[in-house]
Amino acid sequence: MSFSFFKPSRPKSPQELVKAIKNSLMALDSKTVAEVQSLKKALEEVEKNFVTLKLMLCGDGEVEPNMDQVSQLTLEICKEDVLPLLIHKLPILGWEGRKDLVHCWSMLLKQKFGSTCCCVEYLENHSELLDFLVVCYDNKEIALNCGNMLRECIKLPTLAKYILESPSFELFFKYVELPNFDVASDAFSTFKDLLTKHETAVSEFLTAHYDEFFEQYEKLLTSSNYVTRRQSLKLISEFLLESPNSHIMKRYIVEVRYLKVMMTLLKDSSKNIQISAFHIFKVFVANPNKPREIKVILAKNHERLLDLLQNLSPGKGADDDQFEEEKELIIKEIDRVSRMPNLE
Repeated sequence: MSFSFFKPSRPKSPQELVKAIKNSLMALDSKTVAEVQSLKKALEEVEKNFVTLKLMLCGDGEVEPNMDQVSQLTLEICKEDVLPLLIHKLPILGWEGRKDLVHCWSMLLKQKFGSTCCCVEYLENHSELLDFLVVCYDNKEIALNCGNMLRECIKLPTLAKYILESPSFELFFKYVELPNFDVASDAFSTFKDLLTKHETAVSEFLTAHYDEFFEQYEKLLTSSNYVTRRQSLKLISEFLLESPNSHIMKRYIVEVRYLKVMMTLLKDSSKNIQISAFHIFKVFVANPNKPREIKVILAKNHERLLDLLQNLSPGKGADDDQFEEEKELIIKEIDRVSRMPNLE
């Protein structure tokens, strides 16, 4: 009596697995009620294939992945145009399928052969997929999954540069203020990575798009939403104070409109925002090459500014001595400017 039908099935080769993933993803096109059952089966098939994909890419904790298989798998995924399917079918997948997909996506972008990764090259040549991931923030069901996938892409300089320079980048100014707190926070994490991960690309972007960018950014700094104001203020300190952006900082601190924004934030009801605003405001004041317009604003408002600064103290855990020293220098400089003749 034979029990051969109990034998475990032969593991799929990378080519067979990629073909199975592609077929199961393409089977998710069911749209009518009559096809719901077949859609359910197709989803089960996709999830099963993703589990196998994850095992092949990462191993199972006991057995390490076979790197020859991983290489073949990654090449096949690119050759068979599976990456667009992974992205476009994301909204149809269940929670478990999305979780596995995000994990596999991260692994696929790390696979290098020599100095290149075929998945990264594929995305460089199909950059519309990056734009699709950005606009997925509009779909709160998959926004967090897409955010994770985007941040994996942003680790790569070429992909980050593309997103920065794409028209879809402007959408982040809307997404960081979405009413859903989790989605808005995730969008802000991605926005922050775009502006801090690759100094050279960011510096080039800010140089080329200075006016449009800071005009939009001003709206975040003056938002009625406390979290938006606080996060944007903290972030602008981070990227403006980077040495490759020193020329951007020099340009920013001679503009009256941005000085006024910082002066308004110094009066914010939140102590945290006041302190963060002070650290940018002090650069406007300490600038040895202040234009006359900046001096005029400081002189006109010197009494209110001195009053605000006298009452400003650092938060817990801050370096009190350094803060007080900086504050004293800024107070002296404002006082000095206010005594200058011909500033009326």
